Order: sequence, then C-alpha cells, then structure tokens
Amino acid sequence: MSFDYPDDLKYMDSHEYVRLDGDIATVGISAFAIDQLGDIVFIELPEIGDSLTQGEVMGNIESVKAVEDIYAPLTGTVLECNDTMVDAPEQLATDPYGEGWLLKIKVGETTDLSHGISAADYRAQVEGT
Repeated sequence: MSFDYPDDLKYMDSHEYVRLDGDIATVGISAFAIDQLGDIVFIELPEIGDSLTQGEVMGNIESVKAVEDIYAPLTGTVLECNDTMVDAPEQLATDPYGEGWLLKIKVGETTDLSHGISAADYRAQVEGT
C-alpha cells in the first residue's frame, strides 16, 4: 500500500514527522506508522511547558495491536498539544499531516534535523522500494 508523505516534512526512523516553521515544530506520526498500528485507542502526550530532549520518549500511542513509544524529534518546550487527537485518537488516521498533528514545540537555538530524512527516502525505507 502506498501512502502520502508530504515533501515539506522531515521523517524520523521512529516514524515521527516534523514540520518546521521558524522556531516552531509541528510533530506527528506518519501514515505508515498509523497503518501499522491499526486501530488507535489511546495517545499519551507531554504537558504544555514540558521540556523535551531529542531522542527521548515523549509519550506513547496505544492500538489494539501494541503500545509504541513516541520520541522527541527535537529538543524544545511543548507549546501546544492536539487535544482533539488525545480525546479521539481514532481520528489520527484520517489526516495525519493536517489535523492529525500531535504537538507543537518551540525548538531550542540548536535545531538539528540532520537525523531526519526526506519524504522520498522515508518512502523508500518503509515501502522497501
């Protein structure tokens, strides 16, 4: 199955994506990861004001199949959580790159997305093409 991977995003090996707009990063989970998880029943996210460290667990996502950790793709401070997705996680699959974002993070001075990969590279990685 082929999924949409917007070119304006950076993708992590752990399936989070980042849309960087100045010093604000919007973070979510890729369509591939959502599909692999199946029916999502619960999302746990950090609180507004929490400090995140790149590479560390910042929450988890639970489906009928498994519970998976969500990793912070950047170091920064949580500005906003998408309460709609927390309250109705089953909606995540309908628009993962638009309304389905999870967090907005104010990133630190040393924003490093060098570990993120392009949409084309991510597609090749997850689809084995």
